[in-house]
Amino acid sequence: MKSRLDTYTQPKKWLQLMQNIVKETVTQQTPGGASTISATSAQDTQTQTIVNVIYFISGVIEVTLLFRFLLKVSGANPGSIFVSLIYGFTQFLTLPFTSIFSAATSTGVEVRSVFEPATLIAMLVYAVVAWGIVRLVAILAGQSNEEL
Repeated sequence: MKSRLDTYTQPKKWLQLMQNIVKETVTQQTPGGASTISATSAQDTQTQTIVNVIYFISGVIEVTLLFRFLLKVSGANPGSIFVSLIYGFTQFLTLPFTSIFSAATSTGVEVRSVFEPATLIAMLVYAVVAWGIVRLVAILAGQSNEEL
């Protein structure tokens, strides 16, 4: 005799159960007053989850690169733990773009400000790459522009 636990531990049955739970009914009001009902499939929900994860990862990369740029321009102390953590994490992200333009340096009385075009280029390239991956996911899922 199978228990309910057996149903949840078998991957195929678990997937079927989750697909049934994930299906939603969406009601849309049309201008004439009639409503249309459509079902959102589990694939649409999975695609949206993938898109959200891609945008989240892209957002984390963009924010850390923005921190790097602002810290460099403001002449932050690289001996600080937070600053060295940001520089260390973003170093490999900006590495492919460092030789495109040279960095401009301005030395003041107490700080050394660095304008790094490589960081701005990296931000632009990673944003375009994330957008491209999202579009590829949409194409593979068979979704139109309005659905994402």
